[in-house]
Amino acid sequence: MYAQVIVDVPTMQTNQPYTYHIPSLFSEALIRGMRVVVPFGKGNRLVQGFVTDISDTTDQPDKLKDISQIVELEPVLNDELLQLATWVADYNFAFRISVFQTMLPNVMRARYSKVLRLIEPNELNHLPQIQALFADRDEVPFDVDNVDMTLVPTLLKLQKKRIIEIGYVVNNRAKVKKINAFKPIKSVDFYQEQRQQLRPSAVKQARLLSYLMQSPQTFVPVKEVIKSYQLDYAVLKQAEGKGWIVQKPLESYRIPKLSTPVKNSQPLTLNAEQQEAYIAIANNISENDTKTFLLEGVTGSGKTEIYLQAIAKALSEGQTALMLVPEITLTPQMVRRVKSRFGDDVAVMHSGLSDGERYDEWRRIQRSEVHVVVGARSAVFAPLKNIGLIIIDEEHESSYKQDENPRYHARDVAQWRANFHHATLVLGSATPSLESRARAQKNVYHLLTLEHRATNGMLPETQVVDMREAIKHGGDDIFSPQLIEAIQNRLTKQEQIVLMLNRRGYANFLVCRECGFTPRCINCDVALTVHKDISRLVCHYCGYSETIPTKCKNCGSTRIRQFGSGTQKVAEQLSEQIPQARVIRMDVDTTRRKGSTDQLLTAFGNHEADILLGTQMIAKGLDFANVTLVGVLNADTTLSLPDFRASERTFQLLTQVSGRAGRGDKPGKVIMQTFNPDHYAIQLARQQDYEAFYHQEMALRHAWKYTPYYFTIQIKFAHEKIDESAKAAYEIANWLKNIIDNETIMLGPATGTIPRIKNKYYYRLVIKYRHDEKLIQALGSLIKKGQQLQKQGITIIIDREPINFM
Repeated sequence: MYAQVIVDVPTMQTNQPYTYHIPSLFSEALIRGMRVVVPFGKGNRLVQGFVTDISDTTDQPDKLKDISQIVELEPVLNDELLQLATWVADYNFAFRISVFQTMLPNVMRARYSKVLRLIEPNELNHLPQIQALFADRDEVPFDVDNVDMTLVPTLLKLQKKRIIEIGYVVNNRAKVKKINAFKPIKSVDFYQEQRQQLRPSAVKQARLLSYLMQSPQTFVPVKEVIKSYQLDYAVLKQAEGKGWIVQKPLESYRIPKLSTPVKNSQPLTLNAEQQEAYIAIANNISENDTKTFLLEGVTGSGKTEIYLQAIAKALSEGQTALMLVPEITLTPQMVRRVKSRFGDDVAVMHSGLSDGERYDEWRRIQRSEVHVVVGARSAVFAPLKNIGLIIIDEEHESSYKQDENPRYHARDVAQWRANFHHATLVLGSATPSLESRARAQKNVYHLLTLEHRATNGMLPETQVVDMREAIKHGGDDIFSPQLIEAIQNRLTKQEQIVLMLNRRGYANFLVCRECGFTPRCINCDVALTVHKDISRLVCHYCGYSETIPTKCKNCGSTRIRQFGSGTQKVAEQLSEQIPQARVIRMDVDTTRRKGSTDQLLTAFGNHEADILLGTQMIAKGLDFANVTLVGVLNADTTLSLPDFRASERTFQLLTQVSGRAGRGDKPGKVIMQTFNPDHYAIQLARQQDYEAFYHQEMALRHAWKYTPYYFTIQIKFAHEKIDESAKAAYEIANWLKNIIDNETIMLGPATGTIPRIKNKYYYRLVIKYRHDEKLIQALGSLIKKGQQLQKQGITIIIDREPINFM
């Protein structure tokens, strides 16, 4: 028998599997979707691979190598995920091995280590140091901790003579957590008799025997019993020696924990709009028919309750449900709501989990021990079976698109899986992406609308403040007089405030006022951001940092000034201007630690702070009834991006963050500070008028020939030398010009908005097309050519429907 194996070799990636012979030892055990270890290349280096097919015959049986090992005894990828991986790779111009790795927890990625293998031990008699190295072993790790580097020249000579060889070992990092457990193995009468024979001072043994008399004969964790009955390990060891119990290690899941316990909740009564939307979704779940619904509802309209009742409907039909949220910030609150309704039948998957937690949650899903999954982007690959419902909350969010290989969009993957399972797909948002809204307009999606808040409350009143005028009348570049007054008013009423500034750090950059010098990253063509709390300048692209200078590196002047504002500076200024206000800051810097996001939001929900200050991570999904004021400190941040979606993102962000105000029974207010008060995105966000924005933006997209009227592909070329990057870009552009259709539009080559990132210079092509099969075929062959160019230091990135053009 023979297996088709996709191998994990980063420098020689291919979507073409290699054929291996299946040894008789594995012939009955090997199944499609398993991980295996196989020899690869001339040196028979051992690498990990995935079995994609098994057959009885092959064209060249005499030239094939044997599979060396099976990593697990069960497949890690089922037939659906194998098919899905092929589609994702083809659609996104990627390699299947990278898709497989994306589908699985990080600990299931192979880690390789070098070893020294002894081939001719008798040849080492005159080399005592080498003999001592092996010390009666045939194989030793080859690393600086184990091998004296002064022996390397001798080892190389021995390798040339084939006395030793350097090999590679594939290490499986996926470890199962074990805990000690025990169970009683005698009768109740036996334990009662033993207890009667104990001396009065044997108190702990008496407690243990009392427990054993009433305990079922199943294994229980040692720690639980020790804690509950005030025992110790010595007593259990003694009991085991007397034959009272038997101990053994048991597998234990690492279950992610929230900062506070989850309370059970019951379904809420739906209003007329919610009920109409729910019935449409529920009927489709019962029909087991693939249909995509776009649930467009104003902020606070009760979309989450519809999601929860739709999940309950899928479970009642014996199906499973998958729910995606756009980023880790929203996960704790959504997990809390879903677990309050469905308890332990919920698994969580997102990047904030430890590797062990993510691996265990993945195994619970794979073993069908849970039927509901909540997670961020990569959870779309959760190994659920019999999916009846997939929900993508805040479907417009750019975080659903992966910005590294494979560059998939979770919405596309969800659509594929819905088609595969004949499942219902629900896309929810107050501000749908133009692509999704256009599909609903063409009846590709079924549009459901919620025009009113679930509590019948009013949308918040919104005020746009022209910062040009505010600064003239005594305000500064962070707080207008109107916002300060509104904050103090809410504090007096003991109401809460959300403030958003979509820039982290303290200040945007430093400038010498003598010579104009600005400290820049040594690896990227960007100015360094000031982080005052750690007293360093930091690059937000590569992580490079240096101490904040006290004088200019260029001219030596001490007249250095900070420009711009970040969340750190705003927090400092709040403490100076409104010292009585308790502030929680939420940005990438304050939420790095595991569990910190949930802890900060829980603290704010418990009224341990008056103001929640943060970047765009606080703009959506958060539901706090006591928040009556939202302040947007700079509504222009996303408006100035060099991207045709800049206006759409600005409108979405402003509308979403505005929706955090007035969600309870108190009226809400929003203050948007801007230097562009007349821009249509800001004015329509003030009015919460999505329909007007949709029609105006669609007219511009039509004129500009961008999505959803045209498909878009971006090709990036990167090299450490700018001329090499440019050369590759122009060569590929000239090649494509002779292939693409006449109606297809090619822009570039041109440098990126930031020419150099992480010591690589970028050039790019942007291609706009409607239907161009020749282009798609050409790009498919380009990824193969990219493997050859990689050897020359040139990286080619092909991105279908890119979300940024930096």
